[in-house]
Amino acid sequence: MSEIDDIPHPSDEAAEQTESLFDAPVMGEQERMVEALLFASAEPLRVKDLEARMPHGCDAAEALQHVRKRYEGRGVQLQKVGDAWAMRTAPDLGFLMQHEVVETRKLSRAAIETLAIIAYHQPVTRAEIESIRGVSVSRGTVDQLIEMEWIRFGRRKMTPGRPVTFVVTQGFLDHFGLENARDLPGLKELRSAGLLDNRLPPGATPIMGDGDVDADEETSEGQSELFED
Repeated sequence: MSEIDDIPHPSDEAAEQTESLFDAPVMGEQERMVEALLFASAEPLRVKDLEARMPHGCDAAEALQHVRKRYEGRGVQLQKVGDAWAMRTAPDLGFLMQHEVVETRKLSRAAIETLAIIAYHQPVTRAEIESIRGVSVSRGTVDQLIEMEWIRFGRRKMTPGRPVTFVVTQGFLDHFGLENARDLPGLKELRSAGLLDNRLPPGATPIMGDGDVDADEETSEGQSELFED
């Protein structure tokens, strides 16, 4: 071996001095460091990611075990995600994080027409609704209006077969700010507000029973579409 090989490299000496100048923080302090890094990170952190940010000589793996034990039974817990670690809400408290959003959606024309007929002609039977609209009423449309609690079953009509009638609910009146159905706007008011669209040309009359169900009331699977996207 040459004499040159015995001479220590300057960079090696600097590294040894750096390692020996400062001792690793006590485990309690390492635990605090790991805790802070995990809470501040948007993504799970691996052991090597933690140690890369901590002072030399720290044992992130051991500090993680201390953090995990300290948070047992708490609302937030340390959980392993793949080969990384992250602070997560305790599983039994997940329901607290749920957020319900009410999505406002537009009623389809068929549903609006059915609802309007019931509101203006109540109590009205399904046959009478179909007679006014000129097409059959999808059962799904009526069922979903009932689920929305905007219409309900009324008394059976004293006619052959005793057909059931439909009427609007208190919820419907509350939604539109009405005291009772008599407060519904008239035809003149609807036209002036642009809410009434005369789709038929002058002199034209609807053909009764022409087509079983509106195209916009049912999907290819036969399910009703109460709403439009």
